[in-house]
Amino acid sequence: MTNLAPEAVGEADSAPARSGTAKGGPAPSPSSSRVRAWMAKRWVLILAEALVSVVAALGYTLLCSRIGVNPLNRIGQVSGLAKMQEYAALVGLPLLAVLLYTAYRGRLARHQLVKRMVCAALAGLSTGVVAGGVVVALNGTPWPLGGQEGDPSVLVEMANSFLAGESMSGIYPPGFPGLMAVWAKLRYGGLGGNGFALHDFQIFFSALVGPMAYLSWRLLLRPFWALLIAVPASVLFLDPIRPYSHVVMIVLLPLLGYCLLELRKAGARSVKSVLLRGAGMGVIFGVLFLWYSGWYVWAAPGVGLLFLFLFPWRAGAPVVKRAAAYVGAVLVTAGAIGAPLLYQMARLGAQTPDRYAYLTVYVDPAYVMGWSSDRSGKLTYQDWPVSGEMAGQSGFTLLLLLGVGLGVGLGLRHIMVRTAAATLAGAWLARFWFASNMAQEKAVQLFPRTTWIIMYCLMILCVLGMMALVQRSSGWAERTLRPAGADPAVRVVPRRVVQQLSAGMVCAVALFATMGASWSVNRYMPTPESTNTMGLDAWRAHEIKKANGQCPRFSPVKNCAEPKVKLWKQQKDEGGIFCAGISAEEWLTVCGRKPPWKAPWE
Repeated sequence: MTNLAPEAVGEADSAPARSGTAKGGPAPSPSSSRVRAWMAKRWVLILAEALVSVVAALGYTLLCSRIGVNPLNRIGQVSGLAKMQEYAALVGLPLLAVLLYTAYRGRLARHQLVKRMVCAALAGLSTGVVAGGVVVALNGTPWPLGGQEGDPSVLVEMANSFLAGESMSGIYPPGFPGLMAVWAKLRYGGLGGNGFALHDFQIFFSALVGPMAYLSWRLLLRPFWALLIAVPASVLFLDPIRPYSHVVMIVLLPLLGYCLLELRKAGARSVKSVLLRGAGMGVIFGVLFLWYSGWYVWAAPGVGLLFLFLFPWRAGAPVVKRAAAYVGAVLVTAGAIGAPLLYQMARLGAQTPDRYAYLTVYVDPAYVMGWSSDRSGKLTYQDWPVSGEMAGQSGFTLLLLLGVGLGVGLGLRHIMVRTAAATLAGAWLARFWFASNMAQEKAVQLFPRTTWIIMYCLMILCVLGMMALVQRSSGWAERTLRPAGADPAVRVVPRRVVQQLSAGMVCAVALFATMGASWSVNRYMPTPESTNTMGLDAWRAHEIKKANGQCPRFSPVKNCAEPKVKLWKQQKDEGGIFCAGISAEEWLTVCGRKPPWKAPWE
């Protein structure tokens, strides 16, 4: 059975530490003995991984502040992207060199420690590059991506409302705009400084996505496998305009898997331990709910049904009571923390339907291998997505589905495989429920966002499928290829070879991280209004006056816009779907109604 337990230095699959006096060698010094004793403590290693990952992410982001190119011309953008890759190489190559050296030389226990730290650092660097790219794109302006338009303006208005003493803004999670208001008060003098606070938060929290993803997966997986999920997910799903949104999705799934794992173990623990662990998970879930609640909607149907199957109904009264105590502690604590938002949802939920449509709403709803925002450039639903080779499916899709088959076929006993599969099934059904009722209800209800969580679940199942295949193959080789009468302590496939192969794969993931992060950064480089691409948000940030009344250093206009200070107000519901990105001539054929403005033929 595949082992999903965290890896610790010195565990069964590590080479035993060699005694300094076993073969006449020098005895270890007292200081080295104390260091080894500290490093043998599990909490020290966990803290070290977290610290290394966070320092790598924020340190690289700070390093990118030294890049002084003009981000509003393409030559400057390319130079900035190249300098970022140079920095990534200068930081990452020594780490990989140490990893490879310890894989080929020295004690395996030392290599295990190095691998943990290198994987943690690479996870931080992967999103540190994205955050550093935002630093380059906003070079010379204190305003955030989006400036005073779109979703960033709504966040700023919500934060302004908090500073003005108003209560929560509708049913939107208050965590991020509330923290913006606090930072604006401390750093920028309060009302009027929330745009600058959002600028800081877009960079800071974008950098932390990689460490948060990696550390959440380390609850269940060993370093390499945690890295193999965390890095692609972080680079692919990270949206620096709203860095708080997708990180909740990324960390929520492994936390749900860990919570269900703790449920299965509750019967073997004391009541006090069960209550404390449940309350701890409840605090985390409650805080994440206030940070961004949308992913709970898509994960709840499948995970709720999985919970009913995993609850130990027939394990006897003592086990059932402990499991019920654990579940109760989770729900009560999470509910208490999330109560303000839950109350708003119950009071105002029916009054705030989502009626905003964009390119992803118009395409085949069964397509879940990619998405496009309302900054879709010249793409239309007739030419995107590009049809693949096999019934419209691309080679990437077929390979991903092959991995999913391995995960479900070889790893269904494991809690994370079950959690991802259940979440996938629930989100899939919810997606088509809302989409199928869209024409009648005249509401989109955010169903395109299920694309992200469905694809994330597919990626998880694929990686766990590869892990199960590797471990099953290793076990098969040990059982069938071992010569008769051979020493059971001697492995058929030497552990050193496994470590060397693992180190090589970590290098491959690192190369993907640098390439993928550069792709992500390039999308946000400033582009003019006429392009209608994602770079438009950075361009707008350079068109607003700074606090001193002057234009940003690289402003594309002479007369910059004046800063606005507005409070949040609920927009009036028009009662029909608004089809963004559709010309007036096409509204009847796409939306089924006339445009809300006067068409040229009228």
